[in-house]
Formats: sequence, C-alpha cells, structure tokens
Amino acid sequence: MFDFKAILSVSLILFSVIDIVGNIPVVIALKKQGKQIESGKATFASGVLMLAFLFGGEKILGLFGVDVKSFAVAGAIVMFIIGLEMILNREIFRNTEDNAKSTSIFPLAFPLIAGAGTLTTIISLEGAGYAKLDIGIGILLNLLVVFLVLRFSSVIQQKIGNQGAKILEKVFGIILLAIAIKIFTNNSILYELLEALRANAQ
Repeated sequence: MFDFKAILSVSLILFSVIDIVGNIPVVIALKKQGKQIESGKATFASGVLMLAFLFGGEKILGLFGVDVKSFAVAGAIVMFIIGLEMILNREIFRNTEDNAKSTSIFPLAFPLIAGAGTLTTIISLEGAGYAKLDIGIGILLNLLVVFLVLRFSSVIQQKIGNQGAKILEKVFGIILLAIAIKIFTNNSILYELLEALRANAQ
C-alpha cells in the first residue's frame, strides 16, 4: 500500500540532497571540457547505485571492509576536487578518450548524482522508518527529474548564456566545496575527536 505522504517526504529529501538543478553548472562545465554526457546512461547508473544501496547498502560496503562514514569521506574528497576544477578552471581529472566515454558514470552518476550524501541518505531513510517501497518510488521520481535536467542541459545553457554559465560554475563550485567539506567533517574521525575534546572542555 502506497503512503503518499511518505513518498512525498522521501522525494523532497532526496531532491534536496541530489540537487540536480544545482549541478547544472557542473554538467555544463563537463560539456565545455569536451566530455560526452549520455543522460540515459547517467540516469540508469545512478538508479542502479541508489537501488543497490536501498536493498543492501551497508552489506555492499561490508564486502569491501568499508563502513558508511569512510565511504562518505571518499565521496567528499572526489566532490572537493571537482569543485576545485570549477573554481580554478583547471582539469584535474584527465580528459583522455576513455575518460570522455565514461563521464556519464564518473564523475556524473557518482559522486554528483548518486554520491556519498545521496547513498548514505537512502540508508538513513530506511533507518528512520520509511518503507522500502516508498523510498524506491521516491528514488524513481527523482531519477525522472535527473533525466529531464540532463536531457535538456544544452537548452538550459543556451538560455543562461556563456557568461551566465561561467558565473554559475564558479558559484556552484564554491557550494560544492562547502558540501564536500561538510560531508567530510561530519564523517571523519578528526571531527569526532574535536567534538569529544570540546565536550570535555565544557
């Protein structure tokens, strides 16, 4: 039985975490670097990752001896590097022919769309009491939005113009850095130690 209120809640939470609208400048920046973006492939890969984590995220990480926090930190580091690329206008991830073909999966599907924040959120939603069915429907609704935004990213770029795209790229590059730092600090041992020391000091 569908719980429409829960589906709406899950959909809005995932939409804010995925932030595909905010990632439009990243998509435009990747295209400007000559990288190929296949909206269907990127959406499918993102969906596979999200659903895989819905039905066994912690077990999947456990197979590799990785916990959720370590996974989140690794994703945050990749996001940080992408943010630096956008701000400094430097290419850190080499634009080789092989990399150009795989752009739809890395870094687009992971870590930008189905990144550490999104995947850990999916695990947390189930822990918060949401049914797998409701979370799954919320994921599918967000994937539809992701596909449409990626599909029409060129149209969006034309509307805002090159100068507007450059401004958005710098602004969202800083935001991406901030998100990466937040994910890193919230999941790092160093942050936990600092919080423990602060609590003891009080």
